[in-house]
Amino acid sequence: MFTGIVQGVARIAEISDKPGLRTFNIVFPDGFANDLEIGASVAVDGVCLTVTQLHGSNAADFDVMQQSLNITTLGSYGTDGAINVERAAKDGAEIGGHPLSGHVDFTAHIGAIRELENNYVIRIAVPSEWLRYIFAKGYIAINGASLTIAEVNREESWFEVWLIPETLRMTVFAQKTVGSTLNIEIERSTQVIVDTVRNMLTETLGPLVPALETLLKQQGISTDHLLQIVHPAGKN
Repeated sequence: MFTGIVQGVARIAEISDKPGLRTFNIVFPDGFANDLEIGASVAVDGVCLTVTQLHGSNAADFDVMQQSLNITTLGSYGTDGAINVERAAKDGAEIGGHPLSGHVDFTAHIGAIRELENNYVIRIAVPSEWLRYIFAKGYIAINGASLTIAEVNREESWFEVWLIPETLRMTVFAQKTVGSTLNIEIERSTQVIVDTVRNMLTETLGPLVPALETLLKQQGISTDHLLQIVHPAGKN
């Protein structure tokens, strides 16, 4: 498990390929790899990877299977690329962000960036099927960083996060541009609530669900909007 508090920016020093497998040699910031062992888990841009070999006190190898390369941004990375890294949380560790599994749900791209005084706003375009799990004031993990969702636009399929200078300093986000692709992991309790309510609606109303959705659509509402009534992120 991870906390979503990025512990530094690492660098991809070397990449080697075998059939169905890609190995990343990653160089870490000073102190990050203290006591790191083979078999340990490290979140690399939000993807949980296992240490397969150590190189001195500040570098390690990670093997990534083809499926992970296909469904995350790791398949597009080259040498000298900068990445967010976080070591697995230890028992009793403070959860400064929110619990993450390191299992990326989907990738999304940056639709716009606004730079304000002491704030950096990233707008992220989302595949419409994932919007049901995204709520203003809720949590989401972007490239392994736990962030709070500031605003959601369901009609245009995007959400925004606001970053403070410290977040920019400790992560790769300042290096991203419009069009950059990001790894997204939704917050698991949100997914459970949304899926449970949707299943209950389907089981209770059965064939009436399409008619309900049509009626709501005529009023400019979707069934996903109704979930905000029961979702904690919709309350303050």
